[in-house]
Amino acid sequence: LGDVIIMKSVSLGSLGFFKLRTIDIAVLGILMALELIINRFMVTTQFIQISFGFVIVAIASYLYGPVWSSIIAAITDILGTLISGSVYFPGFTLSAILGAFIYGLFFFNHKVTVQRIFLAQLIITLFVDVILNTLWLTVMYKTPFFGILPARILKEVIVTPIQMLIIYLAFRLDAKQFALIKNRLSLS
Repeated sequence: LGDVIIMKSVSLGSLGFFKLRTIDIAVLGILMALELIINRFMVTTQFIQISFGFVIVAIASYLYGPVWSSIIAAITDILGTLISGSVYFPGFTLSAILGAFIYGLFFFNHKVTVQRIFLAQLIITLFVDVILNTLWLTVMYKTPFFGILPARILKEVIVTPIQMLIIYLAFRLDAKQFALIKNRLSLS
């Protein structure tokens, strides 16, 4: 593992909490719109929902850090629920916030490596997707946690490697473009 991940002391600045300029608000708005559009194209059953909005969240987290990506993840989750006409459940908003925050911790001000992608996605999968989202489904649909857990684990075993690959390809194929965007936005 060529890239050793060391957790440093955390300050608000290191989490990407900075005053937004007009261009930052515009870019975040565009990312939110992209996530809303991409999330409309998904495969859904009662317990399994597969979409590609995670790529936009990863990109926002890389560009703006854990704080701002978490804020736009929350807003996008709420707007997406309102637009779709689904029942709003705050637990899923918390999951969206945590997922963006985790991506931000691993991607913001770091080179996005295979190790960082693997660890970020693994933490999100285990803690957010398997545990929390299963809990939220249990509360919403009044089903036993351990009754739906095997199906949720199976879904994550299938989906997680695909998500890792997609994030890797997005950052590898467009690495120069992302670096250029980040430099143009002067966020480094």
